[in-house]
Amino acid sequence: MPILQNQERIGKYRVCSLIKSNIFTETYRVEDADGMPYFLKLFILKNVPQSLVDSATQQVREIQYCSALSHKNVLTFVESGEWQHSEGACQYYVTSYLTGAILSDKIARMGTIAEEEAIAIYRGILSGLKYLHSLSPALCHNDLDPSNVMLTDVQGSEVQLIDFGHLSERCSGAVDFTTSDLDLYYHADETMVGIFDEQGDIFSATSVLYAMLTGQAPWKEATTDEQADYKSRMGELKQYRKSHPLDIDSLSVSDKTKFVLRRGMEPKNINRFSTVDEILRLLDSEEQQPDERKPQEGKPSSMQGQKMMADSPNYVEFNVKRGEGNGFKDIAGMQELKTSLQKQVIFVIKNKDIAQQYRLSPPNGMLLYGPPGCGKTFFAEKFAEETGFNYILVKSSDLASSYIHGTQEKINQLFVTAEQNAPIVVCFDEFDALVPDRSMTGESSSKEVNEFLTQMNNCSKRGIFIVATSNRPDKIDPAVLRTGRVDKSVYVPLPDFEARKEMFALHLKDRPMEDDISVDQLAKLTDGYIASDIAYIVNDAAMVAAYERKKISQSLLEESVKNTHPSIRPDSLKVYEEIRQKMESTNKNNVNDRVRIIGYH
Repeated sequence: MPILQNQERIGKYRVCSLIKSNIFTETYRVEDADGMPYFLKLFILKNVPQSLVDSATQQVREIQYCSALSHKNVLTFVESGEWQHSEGACQYYVTSYLTGAILSDKIARMGTIAEEEAIAIYRGILSGLKYLHSLSPALCHNDLDPSNVMLTDVQGSEVQLIDFGHLSERCSGAVDFTTSDLDLYYHADETMVGIFDEQGDIFSATSVLYAMLTGQAPWKEATTDEQADYKSRMGELKQYRKSHPLDIDSLSVSDKTKFVLRRGMEPKNINRFSTVDEILRLLDSEEQQPDERKPQEGKPSSMQGQKMMADSPNYVEFNVKRGEGNGFKDIAGMQELKTSLQKQVIFVIKNKDIAQQYRLSPPNGMLLYGPPGCGKTFFAEKFAEETGFNYILVKSSDLASSYIHGTQEKINQLFVTAEQNAPIVVCFDEFDALVPDRSMTGESSSKEVNEFLTQMNNCSKRGIFIVATSNRPDKIDPAVLRTGRVDKSVYVPLPDFEARKEMFALHLKDRPMEDDISVDQLAKLTDGYIASDIAYIVNDAAMVAAYERKKISQSLLEESVKNTHPSIRPDSLKVYEEIRQKMESTNKNNVNDRVRIIGYH
């Protein structure tokens, strides 16, 4: 029997009907006082596995993750709350209610979907995944199949990813969520051993494309025992995939689409597309027959070294971007940090003649650390734009390898690519995952850290500047943070009053709004809120105004603030303050390396 009955009220919503349920969640269709429909997902806390609850905040992780989401290709979060029931304490969150068609229903009805339409839907799926993967920390959907793709009737057939019951940060062997309910035909082989990451999402998305073009999931003809556990079924399917490669050549689609299908569903993740951007660039190109050996623009000019790397089964292409954009103009607040870097870093690396005259040594790199959601990764990319140099954004999954010494080889490839494209900024996201403290890891990780240390030594002399980000700098190997490798450590705290004012101004820009809006008042009301919270508040108020066909007002914004809790709770901030003090204490004897609180202050 469901927890909530029809017509029962929870918060400001009236229950209309139960949609689905399991042992610890129930999803309902609800309506607000104006009769507007929404989805409400309820978590019965006594039944929720502790692995799915944040130990620091005691909030269900799915609610935490979803509360920060805001993208046209992702289901829209509305609000969350707590509720007491005779069954015990519950937590819930509410999302927009979508009308339209589930992709699986469209495939069942039509059989196959024309290539042009299928590619358009695939692009929408990739856009949603790109957004999730770009967050800090990066999030992975982990449950992407046609039943979790919605084709809405808003602005035509817009694609939205739904059902975030398996949403998580990258998993490397230890999985918090249940896997038995996953549709294994849409999952990569590595998920069998608990590896769920961006490349796994890419495999799933491309499998959905295959299903649209053929009318069935890839390798659907494989016989698996539905009563067996997930790992056993996945193991059987893995063996079947080895002996029964998909017949892509016989499909009546373009050569480019065939290439995307082959590369996107490569059994070995080292041969698969590593990022969504790789696929989108390919789809946007005019090239009709992509060459699988053709290097990306910006690869090393040394043909011999390039050929040696390309001949390796562990070869990876790093996406070298040009530092073009608005740079620091896109960053609200952080003025002291921006000014400091202009004088101490950018000036030196852009003015070699003056630097030589005054015998100035350019810094090797810097670490941005602090609470999640404060814009560290975004700042790193904007720093690269500000320099005007090439840059590479590197995530831990980009360097992962199933080969012995494979990660070491990829690290070497990365720095060869960087040197050939110098001057260049190399941005490392979640640096603690790449260079963990060797005293706490095994021999394999120690070798990888050693390779990083070798490559990072005075790399500024080769025209390479490193910008690394981390939520947990205390887990980084101390040798990495020494002079000559990562010279500067900068604490990036929550946005202060001035930064919050700028953020509200930026997000409100070009929207229809009343003249009474006070960003000063909004900034006062949002002490402790991070950038994504402020983006959500403005978007939430804009949605209400759009529905009511009126301008955004101060009262709507303040109501949204009232209904939006800060993503980072005060007790979590204490942990980061302790980390900051530890970092300061570690470096207090070295003036040049002294950690400063710059960020938004």
